Amino acid sequence: MNLLRAIKAETIKCKSSTVLRNSFIAFAIAPLMGAAFILMVRSPGALDKGSAIHTKIEMLGFTGDWNSYFSILIQAIGVGGVLIFGFVASWIFGREYSDGTAKDLMSLPTSRTTILNAKFSVYFGWSLCLSLSNLLLGGLIGLILKVSLPDPSIIPMQLFDYFITTLLTSLLGTIIAFFAVWGKGYLAPLGFVGLTLVFAQVIAAIGYGNYFPWSIPGLYSGSGGSYKDELNLLSYSILLGTTIVGYATTVLYWKMADQPH
Repeated sequence: MNLLRAIKAETIKCKSSTVLRNSFIAFAIAPLMGAAFILMVRSPGALDKGSAIHTKIEMLGFTGDWNSYFSILIQAIGVGGVLIFGFVASWIFGREYSDGTAKDLMSLPTSRTTILNAKFSVYFGWSLCLSLSNLLLGGLIGLILKVSLPDPSIIPMQLFDYFITTLLTSLLGTIIAFFAVWGKGYLAPLGFVGLTLVFAQVIAAIGYGNYFPWSIPGLYSGSGGSYKDELNLLSYSILLGTTIVGYATTVLYWKMADQPH
């Protein structure tokens, strides 16, 4: 029951913040960008063949049908989700220090572990809602633009890949949570998110992305092309191990480290 009350309290905090709305707006860029690509493909004469956008469309192999549009939505989760989900985790776990309310939380008759579990629950719920929002927005855009529908037999697999990518990306938020409580604010976790984005691209480019946790969601989403086939049990074990370490260190730090009162 304490956990449910803690989750309710965290939810109220999120609902009253502009960060919630802004995160959905920022994440909606991907389906809107896909819509722009569709319009450009349908009007090839309106786009300079030497432009950066035209080059990007060719690199993605974007054809304007549902399969290529949906691939953008999946890749947005695997790559852009690292940034947006990381920002959400940074805010949920770091805001107490920035707002000066951390000491108040720790004086409550609720265990610190319960408070953290409530924050993790809200984080995963928020990440899932962002994912669902993009999926619904993408479907609505597809209907408005009359994008050709895919073979019904492949839709379940596309949705499976979409939500597995969401899961893989959101699991990495536990490490961000640790940096937020360790750094006592937003700066450390956001800096860490920035570094992981850079290293994820570099390590994936040299062929070792299947061993780097922050590259794995992007590779699974298909952003790395054939590199997705290199993901194996060890890859997923590394990501899961990273998640467990992030959760355990966050809880241990809050329970054992000296905190400001």
